[in-house]
Amino acid sequence: MKIALGADHGGFRLKSEIKDFLAQAGYQTADYGTNGPEPCDYPKYAYKVAKAVSEKKADLGVLICKSGNGMAMVANKLPGVRAAICFDKNVAVLSRQHNDANILVLGSEHLFDDPETILKSWLGARFEGGRHKRRVSQIAQIEKKVGLLKKGKKKK
Repeated sequence: MKIALGADHGGFRLKSEIKDFLAQAGYQTADYGTNGPEPCDYPKYAYKVAKAVSEKKADLGVLICKSGNGMAMVANKLPGVRAAICFDKNVAVLSRQHNDANILVLGSEHLFDDPETILKSWLGARFEGGRHKRRVSQIAQIEKKVGLLKKGKKKK
């Protein structure tokens, strides 16, 4: 399984720790930056990770900034991406079980559980399907509708 990683300066340190943990656990990673603690703009890194997941060049993604909000906002603009901000292991598990989240977003300054626990819980959870599959399908239908509107085609 390949996991795309990205962070801005507020998540750089934590991204490095997560990258090491994933490597030790046997996961393949693709690091899309940033590569240092110097101030930078999060949209660039969120887009790179979300694009990799959207285009299936990575199976899953992890994004980190101080709050998680900016990264999630950018990532969720790409088709097929379901990025979830998770601040504890319970929310992480539910994001996978109910929403089939494919990008975990962490706010480095707002975590109630330790990051490794959140990540392990997220990776270990599986989509339940059932009534949740219907809802995730509705998200995909909205993406298609928005895509049609952006291309200038008439709404049906």
